[in-house]
Amino acid sequence: MTATVREVIDLPDAQLTYWPQFLCASTSDRIFADLHTTLAWQQDYITLFGQTHKVPRLQVWMGDSDAHYQYSGLALSPQPWSPTVKAIKQSIEKCCHHRFNSVLINLYRDGQDSNGWHSDDEPELGGNPVIASLSLGATRRFRLRHKYQKARAPSSLDLSHGSLLLMAGTTQQYWQHCLTKTTRRVGPRINLTFRWVEVR
Repeated sequence: MTATVREVIDLPDAQLTYWPQFLCASTSDRIFADLHTTLAWQQDYITLFGQTHKVPRLQVWMGDSDAHYQYSGLALSPQPWSPTVKAIKQSIEKCCHHRFNSVLINLYRDGQDSNGWHSDDEPELGGNPVIASLSLGATRRFRLRHKYQKARAPSSLDLSHGSLLLMAGTTQQYWQHCLTKTTRRVGPRINLTFRWVEVR
């Protein structure tokens, strides 16, 4: 698990670093197959504007036993670390020089699974959270838009198999991000977003 080329993405009010090939192809293939077949995937429900909806993807919340997390009316208690995910976490921590005690793992089964515009800015993530996002499987388009500079066009980044995106600094304060639906025929994608949850 060794990162190669690192790219700094230049956006105002953000600190974004991208490793297009954090994991080599064979390692990415092996980890994708492991997670896809062994994790206890579940379909959760969230509440938005007073209405309850199915989350348009499958997910797993994993981490230290006290790393509880809430978003959009959904309260998540962590599953214990799997050996595979713990090894990934340690590799990312070494590369990024940040510690993580939890991870939200999303399975996008096809192009109709998505994640709407949002920021990872829940109180338990602290003031300037560091989010490390590892992508496995099909390449999907990740979009970012500034919360206050409405005239600025959204930015896009195609997150490929084995890539790592680190979002730090004031990124979550000033930017939203999403993974939109696509009509293209695409295979499944697994995304792991490592984070530090402040234990209260």
